[in-house]
Amino acid sequence: MERGHHVLAATEFGNVSVSEAAIAQIVRHSAAESYGVVALVGQGIWSRFRSGKKGVEVEWRDDGLAIELSVVVERGLKLAEVATAVRARVLYELERMTGLPIAALEVHIDKVRGR
Repeated sequence: MERGHHVLAATEFGNVSVSEAAIAQIVRHSAAESYGVVALVGQGIWSRFRSGKKGVEVEWRDDGLAIELSVVVERGLKLAEVATAVRARVLYELERMTGLPIAALEVHIDKVRGR
């Protein structure tokens, strides 16, 4: 199996696996639809020219997936509530779509800005 792929199911006909890139895409999509999130870090045309963080980092550990997510939040909202909502939404979608164990999910609020 290729590095960065994780088996979801094994059958007599072969394995069903998901890549870390696909997992990151699920995380990005779920976070973008969450309450209070204006943008994800590393999204947009200018992000290609800047060095630094990507919006989502996925790592497979012995105890499951470790995910770091960086978001931009709407000004005027309670940051803890937004982070909790993002975390809950992402965990729910990952469990629903992959069933893989999640060892850690860290939500970093990188910026606060108005819409």
